[in-house]
Amino acid sequence: MASESVNPSPRPVSAKIVVSGGFGVGKTTFVEAVSEIPPLRTEAKMTTAASEFDDNSLVKSKTNTTVAMDFGKITVEEGLVLYVFGTPGQDRFGFMWGDITEGALGALILVDTRRLADCFAAINYFEERNIPFVIGLNQFEGAPLHQESDIREALDLPANIPIVRTDARVEDNATETLIHLLAHILDTLSQQTAVAPPAPPEPPPTPTREAPVISNDLRARAANALAAERSM
Repeated sequence: MASESVNPSPRPVSAKIVVSGGFGVGKTTFVEAVSEIPPLRTEAKMTTAASEFDDNSLVKSKTNTTVAMDFGKITVEEGLVLYVFGTPGQDRFGFMWGDITEGALGALILVDTRRLADCFAAINYFEERNIPFVIGLNQFEGAPLHQESDIREALDLPANIPIVRTDARVEDNATETLIHLLAHILDTLSQQTAVAPPAPPEPPPTPTREAPVISNDLRARAANALAAERSM
């Protein structure tokens, strides 16, 4: 009895997503909330020596800081896997951003509404590299709930950049934020395809010279002329 052939499952499509923003805005917490595997965290204890550079006055409970990156994985649906990378928030680790963001499909920029200026560097970074991004307003306790229009004006964001309210601690909330990012990425890619310049027209084919057709009468006349030339 012949065994039935089993079609192998298609290989899932994977994409790289970056979670970015200023110091202490919840990037590590966000990656940990959405990841279906134990996230890779590269944190170090904050010291008094770093207090000159890292202002944690509004996030006093923060005792660790990311010194390289965070990494997690989430399966959005069957066949689509997102690899989520979190950037370090301090300026002195900015040299690592190039490696972390290379090949990224899009980015989520987390924002603490008490410290809007801290996300300017991330916004500039992704704008300059034409990487699609959305703004995630992380809901810190006691943070002001500004109107979206006021946030957009303060960050100088164009109308096509989505602003999403999120809670980096809650899995469902954080996952929904990633879905907003995916939708924005797809919209951006479709718009780029729609406005892509048309392909240049193909050059006309190079004309080929056809071999001359020599009739039998012409051949005979040429032979007679050649014979007469030789008999002279």
